[in-house]
Amino acid sequence: MVFNSVYFLIFFLIFFFAYWAINNKFSIAIRNLFIIISSCFFYGLWDWRFLSLIIISSATDYFTGYLLSRTTQKLYRKGLLISSIVINIGILGFFKYFNFFIDSLNELLLIFSMKINITTLKVILPVGISFYTFQTLSYTIDVYKKRMEATTDFFSFFAFVSFFPQLVAGPIERASHLLKQFQIRKKFSYDLSVSGLRLILWGLFKKIVIADNFGVLTDRIFEQEAVIPGISVIVGAIFFALQIYADFSGYSDIAIGISKMLGFDLMVNFSTPYFAKSFGDFWRRWHISLSIWFRDYVYIPLGGNRTGNLRTHFNIFITFFLSGLWHGANVTFIIWGGLHGLALIIDKQINNKISSYIYTPFVLIIVVLLWIPFRAENISHLINLGEALINLKNYSFGHLSHIIIEFSRIRFYFLCLVVIIFLLLEYNMSLNDFNTWIYKKSRPARILIYYFLIFAIILIGNYSVKPSFIYFQF
Repeated sequence: MVFNSVYFLIFFLIFFFAYWAINNKFSIAIRNLFIIISSCFFYGLWDWRFLSLIIISSATDYFTGYLLSRTTQKLYRKGLLISSIVINIGILGFFKYFNFFIDSLNELLLIFSMKINITTLKVILPVGISFYTFQTLSYTIDVYKKRMEATTDFFSFFAFVSFFPQLVAGPIERASHLLKQFQIRKKFSYDLSVSGLRLILWGLFKKIVIADNFGVLTDRIFEQEAVIPGISVIVGAIFFALQIYADFSGYSDIAIGISKMLGFDLMVNFSTPYFAKSFGDFWRRWHISLSIWFRDYVYIPLGGNRTGNLRTHFNIFITFFLSGLWHGANVTFIIWGGLHGLALIIDKQINNKISSYIYTPFVLIIVVLLWIPFRAENISHLINLGEALINLKNYSFGHLSHIIIEFSRIRFYFLCLVVIIFLLLEYNMSLNDFNTWIYKKSRPARILIYYFLIFAIILIGNYSVKPSFIYFQF
């Protein structure tokens, strides 16, 4: 069940009215229990078996936090933290990386002419495991570091972990921000609900109009079997840049909007990243909750920028290497993360020495090109795309033209016009989110934008693809 489906609309309408009725008549604990049951139902429609993993993660970190709050013995506290990390990362590692490491080991042994067939398992990746694992881990670490008090309310903690709007694809919330919101009674707000509906409309526009249309084009361009001209690789990278941004930020906007309608405040996860002025600026705008998580729990513990230039560069590279690995069990993601790490290291050396009129578009070009390894299916596919990109004799438009004709020229031209308007709106937003930005507009301007979004969704929204979000696989 995904946000852009009729089933979710029915689910949320029932949940919304029942939630506010329960919130107003019953205790906070009963309301949180209702959130937990509804969230488990929402998640269980993907695969009810993996609910056990959420329960294990929640119970592990709840009781770890409880025990940490009752002792001051350093060795015992460290043991509790290590146990929590081992259990959480162990579960994540098994389901997400077991086959990857086995396949990599087999390939490594073949290089040394050692043929040992270590069998892989048919392991299914649980939806959202990377997100809720990082969320529960941040709680344990913060309690261990004494940045926050441990909670004794299991219902509020489990509701914080399983909260369905952001359960499967974030934002990755910190307990210090979100957990306490489950411990107070909510009061229905018309203004918050309207704000939430604005964000939902904006998110659905990005998902159904931009992401799902460019997703079809991107898939056709990057088909592994096809011989792809260099120009198609470049255009495919541009299309995928639009797809993944609209898809993921669209999900985040909808999640934040739904939460607002329920009286919860989630952090902003994207802030017009393609208008960033540097690579550092890009990562302050892209998947903000993950960037902050890696900054606080990987980069800073490694020493951050406090240990000299060489060590700082090493810390940056390791952080982005792990960020790439977090995105998926594939060498291509590691390459993508490593290249972004190198780009950020170089960025720190040259950023202030080049005119922003030159450097800003350069950053955008590199960011777009770096989506190629992210989109590649495997290393051989990436090599083929790289070869096509540098083969200057193979830059024919025929392949691209054929794909556009299959897609529909008229639909493609309308889509390009809508994208131009979309990017102009994003540029005008600057660092504001859609809700804050449009609230400052005059009433006629707001109505015009609403109608544009609604008509775009109705007229050129892509309803032929199976409803899904890219980051569900992470």
